[in-house]
Amino acid sequence: MVILSSDLQPVAAEFAEKAQEAFLDDNFQLAVDLYTQAIDLTPNDANLYADRAQTHLKLNNFTEAVADADRAIRIDPSMAKAYQRKGTAYIKLGEYHTAKETLKKGASLAQNDFRFIKLIKECDQHITDVCAEETTRDVPPSAAPTAVASELSDETVVTLEISKEGDNMSQQTSTITPAKPKYRHEYYQKPEDVVVTIFAKGTPANSVVVDFGEQILSVIIDVPGEDAYHFQCRLFGKILPEKCRYVVLSTKVEIWLVKAECINWPSLEYSKEIAVTQKVNVSSVGSQRPAYPSSMPRKKDWDKLEAQLKKEEKEEKLDGDAAVNKLFRDIYQNSDEDMRRAMSKSFVESNGTVLSTDWKEVGSKKVEGSPPEGMELKKWDY
Repeated sequence: MVILSSDLQPVAAEFAEKAQEAFLDDNFQLAVDLYTQAIDLTPNDANLYADRAQTHLKLNNFTEAVADADRAIRIDPSMAKAYQRKGTAYIKLGEYHTAKETLKKGASLAQNDFRFIKLIKECDQHITDVCAEETTRDVPPSAAPTAVASELSDETVVTLEISKEGDNMSQQTSTITPAKPKYRHEYYQKPEDVVVTIFAKGTPANSVVVDFGEQILSVIIDVPGEDAYHFQCRLFGKILPEKCRYVVLSTKVEIWLVKAECINWPSLEYSKEIAVTQKVNVSSVGSQRPAYPSSMPRKKDWDKLEAQLKKEEKEEKLDGDAAVNKLFRDIYQNSDEDMRRAMSKSFVESNGTVLSTDWKEVGSKKVEGSPPEGMELKKWDY
């Protein structure tokens, strides 16, 4: 059976309604989960992304809020609230210039919304504060070395000249060493995803292209007038490309890789040696119980354990019907085949009123019921 997208909209709307209720109850993590389920059903609903961005703001997940707001804007470029939430997230991340530009775009779409004016003023204040801090940190160059040099002795001057020659040689040697990559990257991981950060300061968003494969990550940063940066690797494990995302900030590019399996990645890139070790470790963890580093694996003596249980059962003291049942059970377990047949036949045919251990007595005839004194045996029709 083929399920049409129109059939899923009522279900998605129900998830969205429950998410709004959770948001109002300050249960923000539940709201995120419910919005995610709604988005899985209707992935082209800009409102769902914008509302999940607002929920991420409440959880201080600012980069996730930027990513969701970006998706909402791509689906509906005229959605003012998506710009407002994206700008707020950028402010929280300290990206004040980017936040201001984003909020300006949103303000042009909602000219009567005072929130944009307030947030833009907040950006201006932050930018002024940052500029003031940078100004106080700047140290003006000193002209003192010229005067000090005139007072140096001849020996000192010779030493300086030698050191200069050494510096020149070191500079010539350094030209031989290969240049470091323009951008560096690092990663960290959670049980369900891996976050890769590429430190590319001041890179325009339209100069970054990120492609996701089943086990491939490809990043191209092509800024006009500069050499293009390429980063492509085979990942340690498989990912879900349709759920992966990235966001370009003023100082870095953050990439979220959603794992296909919730396993630990010992490295970002695939390695045959590490992969084999990882498989062995995973299987061993599942088959062995945790032990202290100094402990040795111990084997259980199941025969000894069974004997101990039987001893405990034999010594157990019971009262009433439990004691009678235990007596009959012990007799049955310790009897031969004829005794067991006699007990079973007599008990069944007499409707539980007779229990005989003599097969010769009951084997050749039907055992009639014998109710206790003062009681009457009745037959039930089935």
